[in-house]
Amino acid sequence: MSTPGPTSLKSALLLWLKGVCMGGADIIPGVSGGTIAFITGIYSQLVDAIRSFDLAFGKRLITFDFPGALRTAHLRFILILLFGIMTAIVTMARVMNYMLHSHPVEIWSLFFGLIAASIFVVGREIKPLNAVNLAGVALGAVGSFLLVGMIPVTTPETLPFVFLCGSIAICAMILPGISGAFLLLMLGKYEYVTRTLKNPFVWDNFVIIAAFAAGAVCGIMLFSRVLHFLLHRWHAATMSVLTGVMIGALRKVWPWKEVLESAVIRGKMLVLREQNVLPGEWSWEVGAACCLVLVGVMIVVALEWFSREKKSV
Repeated sequence: MSTPGPTSLKSALLLWLKGVCMGGADIIPGVSGGTIAFITGIYSQLVDAIRSFDLAFGKRLITFDFPGALRTAHLRFILILLFGIMTAIVTMARVMNYMLHSHPVEIWSLFFGLIAASIFVVGREIKPLNAVNLAGVALGAVGSFLLVGMIPVTTPETLPFVFLCGSIAICAMILPGISGAFLLLMLGKYEYVTRTLKNPFVWDNFVIIAAFAAGAVCGIMLFSRVLHFLLHRWHAATMSVLTGVMIGALRKVWPWKEVLESAVIRGKMLVLREQNVLPGEWSWEVGAACCLVLVGVMIVVALEWFSREKKSV
């Protein structure tokens, strides 16, 4: 029996493309790769695939039972998806960094539309929509709203702390609403980690990336089991909280902001505190931003429609 995963070149390319979309989202503070996985129809597969790498899988590897290990582990699914994610992270880091600095209103407008439409997609999973579940939405929204308002901190650059950052940030890959990049920003390691990705084959950078990756593996193996338990035991309540988390995260991706406090860290000007503001008088820039919000909404609607069509075939 072959390992679970795509069985044709077309399905493999489609999964790779979804991984590219997830990777592109994960490097943006405020946009979640987990949200992309959800709206492209691979969320449950992703959680199950991660959980397939368990102690039984490790025992089979140790005893050289490779056929048995491949029968249970979703190796093809994970490898193709990770290849897509890494493709985006390595190739898009510079582009996203440029866009966020040179065209912030435009890029945040697009992300605002993406997340706003994703709230509707995730929220449809709340069944029944009763007072308890609505309370879960409110709890998630308030918690997320407060979290994204936290001030970034300066933290150590030791390998153990990089390992810890990897284990925390990776959870966002399967958690809609909060991005791993934003968690890295809160931990003071966003610029530090993305800088190493620009030259990954320099030895010092490679060691940092390896420590981060090791932490990511440990973190996602643990968190995927917790999330799987919650989704199967309290599905409606979990989806309610996740929907609220995405609502609160809109605070981070609101396009128009006013910088209240900034500081130079390692030679770069970083924003420490900012507040959302309304756009000024109507202009073509405001109109373009509104159009990009609609583009983001349409992208999510198209992806969600395409995923439903694939499931019905």
